[in-house]
Amino acid sequence: MSPTNLVGLLPAELEDLTVELGASRYRGRQIATWMYRKSILEIERMTDLPKDFRAALAERARIALPELEQVIPSQDGSRKLVFRLEDGARVSAVLMPDDDRMTLCLSTQVGCGFECAFCLTGTMGLERNLTTAEIVGQLLAANALLGESRVTHMVFMGMGEPLANYHALVSAVRVFVDARLGLGYSPRRITVSTVGLVSQIERLGREDLKVNIAISLHAASDEVRSRLMPINRSWDLGALMAAVRRYPLAPRQRVFFEYVMLDGVNDGDEEARKLVRLLRDVRAKVNLIPFNDWPGTRFRRPPLSRILAFQSILLGSGITTTVRWSKGEDIGAACGQLREAVPA
Repeated sequence: MSPTNLVGLLPAELEDLTVELGASRYRGRQIATWMYRKSILEIERMTDLPKDFRAALAERARIALPELEQVIPSQDGSRKLVFRLEDGARVSAVLMPDDDRMTLCLSTQVGCGFECAFCLTGTMGLERNLTTAEIVGQLLAANALLGESRVTHMVFMGMGEPLANYHALVSAVRVFVDARLGLGYSPRRITVSTVGLVSQIERLGREDLKVNIAISLHAASDEVRSRLMPINRSWDLGALMAAVRRYPLAPRQRVFFEYVMLDGVNDGDEEARKLVRLLRDVRAKVNLIPFNDWPGTRFRRPPLSRILAFQSILLGSGITTTVRWSKGEDIGAACGQLREAVPA
């Protein structure tokens, strides 16, 4: 039997493992504290565990993070972290500083199977889901890289569709938000993005995790959205918005809507007015994302005047709207640009 990777295990799972090894559940809580609270990732350094138990644990388990193969700095201060996984596949995460924030953009899959027309990652196809250990490992490796500081916010907006890797996503989030033995992050500092998997949005709402949800919208009509995003042929805007309205929100929480601005496709005044109507009665914040170029794409970024005119219509209708200039565009780390080599 191959050794169990302790990274990504929930405290309760660590307790179960220590019972299997003939020790008390308390030992599992100690392991969780060492890994998640103290950032100690070597079994031999967990000095309050008995020496014979540490030896037994080392025979049965290991602590392994994805290999941080490259750290690529951007002129804007962000850093692309390229991880090589044990099967040779590569995924990226992106560290993005902003004043007193340090946001980590996390990947959940190797590639993506949803083929959004404007996204480079979608051209890879889906290779496989990441494990919980590989998701949590991205955060632990990023925090180790930062040293004295640590990641303050997380967005599941990297490679892959988070809700298509549901179990690993939810397990990782539970490790992140466990305030007693996990990493202790507030759920309000975690955002899960989705292309619009309606059944999984509803399932996530029932988990009571209280994380933010971001909808990759990118169009305000079924005709345009179906051309850009094949998922819209399975769940159209009516079904998507019904699920969004049912998603449980805390009193001051809002649903984020991501909207990549594509010249001559979805950036007209009429599209903006349709978006206003679509979001009526939704506690929403819209992030307008000027398209980030990549080789071979047929799309272009609209001129700034068009982006600002679109924003003005939304703001004038009372919808909180920001223009989100992606970080890391010069290193292929901006929204929609992530693509890494996979094994032959």
